[in-house]
Amino acid sequence: MGDVSIRPAEQADLAALAEILGDRGFFEDRFTRQAKGLGVLFTAWCSARPVGAVYLWLEDAEEPPIRGHLPGVPLLNHLEVAPDARNRGIGAALVRAAEEYLVGHGHALGALAVRTDNTRAARLYRRLGYHDWGHGTVVCYAERVFPDGRTVSEAERCHVLVKRLPDDRPAPLASRTCGER
Repeated sequence: MGDVSIRPAEQADLAALAEILGDRGFFEDRFTRQAKGLGVLFTAWCSARPVGAVYLWLEDAEEPPIRGHLPGVPLLNHLEVAPDARNRGIGAALVRAAEEYLVGHGHALGALAVRTDNTRAARLYRRLGYHDWGHGTVVCYAERVFPDGRTVSEAERCHVLVKRLPDDRPAPLASRTCGER
């Protein structure tokens, strides 16, 4: 299938990201934030097709408990890999790209929130060195967009996981191919 490359998204990527990964409104919002320097949308590509994305939130956390316990700590947000590209290391490579960005910009800590029922994602994050922050679960809100364009904010109970970056700086990204498992 070809090599997988990871890079920050560009505005010209919007249509392809929305087509393959869905939720155009989410990507429009992240492009707006990225243009203001509030975050970075990292994307994984196989040839000219997006196969994954993760957003690095550089603003203060929206959730008061996270903002209070982890002030100024960047958050990995909305990691997604296309169903036909899963189990090939693309999600891990996206997380490592975000971590490399953080280390390169002087951040010592990264964090993320994962739904308590998303055990598969939690297992990936723990394998990558993330651990529980020690302050219990947090209610986070996800925006759900319906086909008719309505948006509803839904509460999700989440674990917050953190990782110290300088002590366990990620290894350089390994070259992956779209077809590797």
